[in-house]
Amino acid sequence: MTSHPAQTPDAHNDPTRLHGEYKVPGGKLVVVDLEIVDGKFSDVSLSGDFFLEPDDALEDINRALTGLPENSTAADIAAAVTAGVPGEAVLFGFSAEAVAVAVRRALSKATGWADHQWEVIPPTVLPTQVNVALDEVLTAEVAAGQRNPTLRFWDWEEPSVVIGSFQSVRNEVDPDGVTRHGITVVRRISGGGAMFMEAGNCITYSLYVPQTLVDGISFADSYVFLDAWVMAALEKLGITAFYVPLNDIATDQGKIGGAAQKRLANGGMLHHVTMSYDIDADKMVEVLRIGKEKLSDKGTRSAKKRVDPLRRQTGLARLAIIDAMKDVFMERYGAVESRLTDDELAEARKRVEEKFGTEEWLNRVP
Repeated sequence: MTSHPAQTPDAHNDPTRLHGEYKVPGGKLVVVDLEIVDGKFSDVSLSGDFFLEPDDALEDINRALTGLPENSTAADIAAAVTAGVPGEAVLFGFSAEAVAVAVRRALSKATGWADHQWEVIPPTVLPTQVNVALDEVLTAEVAAGQRNPTLRFWDWEEPSVVIGSFQSVRNEVDPDGVTRHGITVVRRISGGGAMFMEAGNCITYSLYVPQTLVDGISFADSYVFLDAWVMAALEKLGITAFYVPLNDIATDQGKIGGAAQKRLANGGMLHHVTMSYDIDADKMVEVLRIGKEKLSDKGTRSAKKRVDPLRRQTGLARLAIIDAMKDVFMERYGAVESRLTDDELAEARKRVEEKFGTEEWLNRVP
């Protein structure tokens, strides 16, 4: 249900030839054509719009790949390419790892965006605990082939703090501020930092994908790869955004958001992003213990300040920005609009009762 074969014949429709392509984020297109003979790579041909010096290094790469077992991992393939090129060789716009991704795609071990039917779930107002539980439910469904890879925009009404999977409750959250402002504190399954969420103050989305989509791509590069579409959407809105390693999204005016990931043992992957739209900084520092230190990095020290990069930099309503993001994703990847099913919501609410709404889960890191 979730994917189409990545393995395709080459341009001459030779059924013995396998063809894989990978566009490096911010870089060039890498194309690999090869055959499998007696379980090994044969007649390997690397091509693309990259730059490579010296010229004959192209044949060095082809020779390095020839003879590798067809069950070679992405790391094996990248290591063979690195060992096979001369020390003075310059790979510009691509890398040994990019070659490995293209090879794995030719072998149907890795997939690209075009190999999947994508769905988009527009914002649906739900309790924050249910939003967090849905991340686990939908990631598992995608891995099991029960749902197509999906982009889901969050929405909520109650003021909340969502802490990362490995954060300490007592170190992150001020109990007096939580009580005074009626904050719901929830722990999510992905790592990263705490999110202060009031109705309409930020834009949050989750991508549920099979890990084949990032096969061969480094952990750090997978963040950039999975958010290329949202960078394009922000560009259309007049914001030039970029990643600051590892997981911060920024503009020339400072940080606007952050990302987190969780890879499940069953092959599913969650990629989660929150961007600041218009946050009450005074309230945030009363609720989060480390809020003052984080705000000092942004030059926000005095009272009555707001963290409002998306509202200020676009002049648009929050839902207009979400619509622009959704439109770019749907156009770029041929996605169709979807919705949460009754069964998915029921399963999420069950997991709230059994896990995400329990003190044991919330305080698993005290």
